[in-house]
Amino acid sequence: MDEEISPKMQEYLEKVERELARYEHPLFDWQAYTAEPGIEVCVFLKYSGIHDDPYRFQITPRELEAQAFEWDFQRQLYNYLHDYLVEMFTRSPHIRE
Repeated sequence: MDEEISPKMQEYLEKVERELARYEHPLFDWQAYTAEPGIEVCVFLKYSGIHDDPYRFQITPRELEAQAFEWDFQRQLYNYLHDYLVEMFTRSPHIRE
């Protein structure tokens, strides 16, 4: 059963989808979903079998309404992609074996 999305949430979703469409990366795909109270972005590695867990982050209504949303979004996306790559380490001095 599909839940109905409020007009504001639909507006937020479309805003994030438009912003995501401006980016392309050879290793990652992404998709946006409504997730009260804002939008969730899921980042997926394009190649299966290496690291199949998506990376998820939330964008709040306050962030979506900010005048500098595009710049803030870019900073967030780059920071989260960095975090996602770091999470893929299978061995490092900070991982207990």
